[in-house]
Amino acid sequence: MDGLERDVEGQAQVLRLSVLDDVGGQLAMRYGVRGVPTFVLLDGAGDVVLSQGGMPDRDAIQIKITGLLEEQ
Repeated sequence: MDGLERDVEGQAQVLRLSVLDDVGGQLAMRYGVRGVPTFVLLDGAGDVVLSQGGMPDRDAIQIKITGLLEEQ
């Protein structure tokens, strides 16, 4: 995740949440997280545009973020 945070700096905000915390647990239920780690990418309207369980695919995430920025 550290590398991904550097890759998207200035383009997207990365939040790390724990499913053991109140807020993290609530969001895990909301977005159907079934295992950890899980990566969820939201667009500006708060809609899920990408969800990945396991180790995040940095290339796929970067491509999706770039596409969202181009749509603006």
